[in-house]
Amino acid sequence: MKDFAKLFATFVLAIALTACSQQSTEEAADAVPAETAGEFIARVNTEYKDWWRELNAAGWLRATYINEDSAVVDALANERYAAWHSGMVKKALKYDGQEMAPETRRALDIFKMSALLVAPDDDAKRKEQAQILTDLGGMYGAGTYCRSDDDCLSLPELEDIIAQSRDYDKLLEAWQGWRTISPPMRDKYTRFAELANEGAREFGYADMGDMWRSYYDMSSAEFTTETARLWQQVEPLYEELHCHVRAKLGEVYGEDKVPLDGPIPAHLLGNMWAQQWSFIYDLLEPYPGVSDLDVDSTLKTKDYSPQEMVRSAETFYASLGMRHLPDTFWERSMFSKPADRDVVCHASAWNLDGDEDLRIKMCIKQTFDELRTIYHELGHNYYQWAYNQQPMLFRDGAHGGFHEAIGDTVVLSMTPEYLVEVGLVAKTEQSKEAIINRQMQQALDRIAFLPFGKLIDEWRWGVFSGEIAPADYNKAWWELRLRYQGIAPPVQRTEANFDPGAKYHVPGNVSYTRYFLAHVLMFQFHRTLCELAEHEGDLHACSVFGSKEAGERFHAMLETGASVPWQDTLEKLTGTREMDASAIIDYFAPLMAYLKEQNEGRSCGW
Repeated sequence: MKDFAKLFATFVLAIALTACSQQSTEEAADAVPAETAGEFIARVNTEYKDWWRELNAAGWLRATYINEDSAVVDALANERYAAWHSGMVKKALKYDGQEMAPETRRALDIFKMSALLVAPDDDAKRKEQAQILTDLGGMYGAGTYCRSDDDCLSLPELEDIIAQSRDYDKLLEAWQGWRTISPPMRDKYTRFAELANEGAREFGYADMGDMWRSYYDMSSAEFTTETARLWQQVEPLYEELHCHVRAKLGEVYGEDKVPLDGPIPAHLLGNMWAQQWSFIYDLLEPYPGVSDLDVDSTLKTKDYSPQEMVRSAETFYASLGMRHLPDTFWERSMFSKPADRDVVCHASAWNLDGDEDLRIKMCIKQTFDELRTIYHELGHNYYQWAYNQQPMLFRDGAHGGFHEAIGDTVVLSMTPEYLVEVGLVAKTEQSKEAIINRQMQQALDRIAFLPFGKLIDEWRWGVFSGEIAPADYNKAWWELRLRYQGIAPPVQRTEANFDPGAKYHVPGNVSYTRYFLAHVLMFQFHRTLCELAEHEGDLHACSVFGSKEAGERFHAMLETGASVPWQDTLEKLTGTREMDASAIIDYFAPLMAYLKEQNEGRSCGW
């Protein structure tokens, strides 16, 4: 599935936020603000709402009409916003050390730290940074691989080859072809990192990565420790999956191409970035033909339109007691790729005005993978809708992982029984073999993703801190992919390449740790919702479709937004204040036993 969504930070993809931690002599003379902290935050909320609408309109235009004019509109909107934000943050700093209501203090902190990006307090550099990010986004969105002047392939076309072909050389061409778009990004990204770090240091952080890690209601160091702890909980399951997948690929392509004691070549896993492996399920199916949930055939046979596929997801949320989406959602969303222009096809969910103007942007195809992505994206929309009564600065997820986890939690309830109930498959089977088959399909998405979800930001943290120098960008990228994923490039890569830029979230400056955390939280949320729905039996067999009890508690958590620390929000639903990956182990217990049997006698690890 495509695992990205436009949250607040994504909405303002090219925003150059800026702050200054040192006041000039002139400012020091005006150190006592005329407004109280509460009055100041009230004004920020009012003005921020206007900016939200303008920035998202410009961002939507840029994403759905990629041309020179939309680039100008987007860059100018972000530049103007950055100037406003710079002045307001300087005012906000004057309240440091004053007594104020806890909610006012939280709002001030969020305002100063709510972006993925800060720029130096310099008009020219701020403008330069906004333009760089606009350029990078455009380079990615319009990227193609051209064999000749009249033979070019877009990313969706190249993804189809990676997903469907079993020809080693064709896969290699598609994999290399997409990565021709990113080398021109390298110098721009290097300059972007310099500007971002300069801004972060003015803001009081060691670097941009330090600032990112400080967004989680804990210190930067504590957050690093927390993500490491969560990975350690699930690493044994990933290693068993990797070992089995490698052995099967060795049978298909030959051990000369897939050595059974080394990493897996990155182009053989069915996904352009080897982040999820479900498209090679046909090579790995444990019990061939047992309980094949062929949702793709149903979607094609019944000729589901993109809108009908979205209606299916809407119906699930409504079954939990949530509202049907507003008419404007259906009028203004982009469900299909236009024939007359370049767009960013990556699925994303938007709330353009912070209130009711909900939209999704996708180039929907008739596949089960796309259907699950739709259920995921509507999770963002329903979260945005639930917290829209909060003050503007609190209209966001408890942390980024929460926002990504909502829709994924619902996807876990798309069980075979649910698919039968809504007419997407005709029948299902409950045998042990059927369960293992289904768990293998899910693990190729969810478990395979976990190390990738962790390493993207670790690479950027190293770039921002200086541990990874520009001369080592690609080397460090593949070292991390080897360390966490056990994969390697299929051909030699050098610093003439810039493979990180071939992943949207790097040129788009979208944090990726949120997706790793989401893959933990979704199972933790699912376990709690199943308890509320009074489900009896194995966790993997639970669907909360139609459970108003689960839906009421779920929605109550969503309404909280970012108004309190995420630990409070988590406790509101689950009763615990700690993220816990043990639900993943519970959910995949049948598969873990199967993998251990299959891997007996094999040399696992890399």
